[in-house]
Amino acid sequence: MQGYAYTIFAGDQVEKFDLEVIGVMPNFLGPKQSIILVQLKGQKVEHTGVVAGMSGSPVYIEGKLAGALSLKLGIFTKEPIAGVTPIADVLAGGGISGNSVGGSSPQGPISNGLANEFSQRAGLQGGAELHSIETPLVFSGFQTSAIQKFSSQLDGLGFVAAQGGTTPARPDDAKLAPGDMAGMVLVQGDVSINSACTVTAVRGDRVFLCGHPFLNLGDVQLPMARSRVLTTLSSDMASTKIVNVGGPIGTITGDHLTAVTGKLGAAPAMIPLELTTKSALGEKVIHAQIVDHPKLTPLLVALTAFNGLTQNVVYGEGTTLKLNAEIRMKGHAPVEIENRFAPGDSLNPDGMPVALSIMNVVMRLFTNQFEPVKIENISVHVESVPGRQSYSIESAWLEKGEAAPGETLRLRVLVRPYRGAARIEETTIKVPDQVMRGTNLRVMVSDADWMNRASRGFAGGLGQGNPAGIDPLIALINRERRNDRLYVGLFVPSPTMLWDDKELPNVPLSQINAIDGRPGPGTVQILRESLASEANVAMSGPVTGIVSLNLPVR
Repeated sequence: MQGYAYTIFAGDQVEKFDLEVIGVMPNFLGPKQSIILVQLKGQKVEHTGVVAGMSGSPVYIEGKLAGALSLKLGIFTKEPIAGVTPIADVLAGGGISGNSVGGSSPQGPISNGLANEFSQRAGLQGGAELHSIETPLVFSGFQTSAIQKFSSQLDGLGFVAAQGGTTPARPDDAKLAPGDMAGMVLVQGDVSINSACTVTAVRGDRVFLCGHPFLNLGDVQLPMARSRVLTTLSSDMASTKIVNVGGPIGTITGDHLTAVTGKLGAAPAMIPLELTTKSALGEKVIHAQIVDHPKLTPLLVALTAFNGLTQNVVYGEGTTLKLNAEIRMKGHAPVEIENRFAPGDSLNPDGMPVALSIMNVVMRLFTNQFEPVKIENISVHVESVPGRQSYSIESAWLEKGEAAPGETLRLRVLVRPYRGAARIEETTIKVPDQVMRGTNLRVMVSDADWMNRASRGFAGGLGQGNPAGIDPLIALINRERRNDRLYVGLFVPSPTMLWDDKELPNVPLSQINAIDGRPGPGTVQILRESLASEANVAMSGPVTGIVSLNLPVR
């Protein structure tokens, strides 16, 4: 059978190209799941092959809409051979029934990740499997070096990273026809990230794209925008469309195995992100909006923050970075993040720990087990100071070798700056009034990580507990110790019980025995010491090291 399909190769001109049906492959991807295998014909498609961004191109056989171009066969192939998702399966993804060619079922086209995994497990030679046509992930305002740092998170998702641009919204953006291009908006503003697929069909205000999943996220509420093609880059390995992203036209409502579906109209709200970078060279402010989705937002915040921080004229490597960030949420107290990051000796960019620190907090908020979070705003301020300002703890000593209950002692700590002369920092500790004479106390001088481990047990290094709600989680994050502090802890030899996010010092053994075995596994820890008091000294950079001192009470 002979047929044809529509797509855009350049400009806004939808072009027709021919195809020939090779055959139907029943049960190819699952029970009762058929795929139509076709060979593309014509000078352009024989030159470009199956192009990333072509997925969703409507395929007509005998004048009837038969399905969406969605799969490609092999790599470095000499003929452009593709798979077509039957139209009934495409429409089923949006809850609309239709007539299919070659059978239908809820199963869908296999993803790149599954295809590759299947090939490896079966011991097959790669390059001959049928997999989803890649979806261009269009980056505007992002440098390649920034994208590459997050390539491991983006790999395997079926994306082809492509650099593109943005174009002003037009009145006709929402006037979509089969063969036009549209996609999801992930980031917009001074920088943008968008996906781009071809429109298969428009039914009223419903739009059907791609013919395969974006990330198989199910029912979603993500912004949808028009995409406008500049040109098609031909490559023997992976041809792709180069596009500019136009104005918002509606909402992506579904991301299923057989299609991405959308609804024309208003776009859903996004999360505003403001990033301010300050150094001796001046100040730079970048504004962006991030899509609101628990699986996408943390990574996109990190990628956008890293790119905005490192790819501007006021940033330079070899500097100490001071991070202050605030995450505001609807109905809850704001989350405060404050830390300093000194340059390391590795080739990893100095800005990467800043981005990962923010990503970690956003992920903890989205993955909480209590309620959905609604982030209203993320504000990030990074100040850059020349040089590596970090400190190591070398020694510490008390003004007296023993103390009385209730006595306050002076403590001196010898710290050495990176490639600098050692200096002395001073603070005080107070012995609790109720400590019995003859008790041996432990004074620990350390960085934040060691103090966390000493006072929180196994969860100390992670800075995480199992809070009983979103508000306790926020409080736990806000009170986490900072890495630019010199901490002094006074420990008494009585047990501490850690139950979820609660620290219960000086617990009597009778109470420990009473709850022994009752809580779930891993929810309770017993530490042999209790933190009686704590002090800290602010430093201008990260602190590392630990010193322990004995303090007898006479």
